[in-house]
Amino acid sequence: SLGDLGAGFQLASHDLEIRGAGELLGEEQSGQMQAIGFSLYLELIEKAVKTLRAGGKPSTDLNFDFGRAHEVDLGIPALIPNDYLPDVHSRLMFYKRISDAKTESQLEQLQVEMIDRFGLLPQSTKNLFKLTDIKIKCIPLGIKKIEFGPHGGYIEFSNSTPVDPTTIIQIVQLAPRHYKLQNNRLRLLQEFPVAEHRLKALCDIIEQLV
Repeated sequence: SLGDLGAGFQLASHDLEIRGAGELLGEEQSGQMQAIGFSLYLELIEKAVKTLRAGGKPSTDLNFDFGRAHEVDLGIPALIPNDYLPDVHSRLMFYKRISDAKTESQLEQLQVEMIDRFGLLPQSTKNLFKLTDIKIKCIPLGIKKIEFGPHGGYIEFSNSTPVDPTTIIQIVQLAPRHYKLQNNRLRLLQEFPVAEHRLKALCDIIEQLV
């Protein structure tokens, strides 16, 4: 599928997405990209390059604000299937555009474009858009990570979160069987085996935090 002239970059990008980056200036080929994700890895590289070009020294502190939630894992498939969009280059470009979206409106425009060009979205792609929307909503709340599977999970806040602590405490007090506060994490004790119910429950919690 990558036999056209100039397809080398597409092949390299696809390989990077699947296998990881390895060391930029070394012999190791199995990198640590999976620990932070493809999009955040590219963002780190971009920030480092800009800093070096400006004569500065790139920060090695991974606790600074990247302007986005670091990770949202709900244990559900969130991807653009090959049989829905067979062209690798187009698929990678849409992944990048979805990842770069900053507002709910931009995501909606991308959904309309994909439906117009390729047909109704499969469930896994709907999940991708929904998870990205959740990430966008998490940014102003200072949420670093969300892990929420069929048997519960947690929402982890940064130390500089603007969310009023009393708001989180009230959520716990109103439903102590469903929530527990542990350091900077709001633990989710409910079980949601169905992915759609899990998504809705998480969206409801985020709305309470706003």
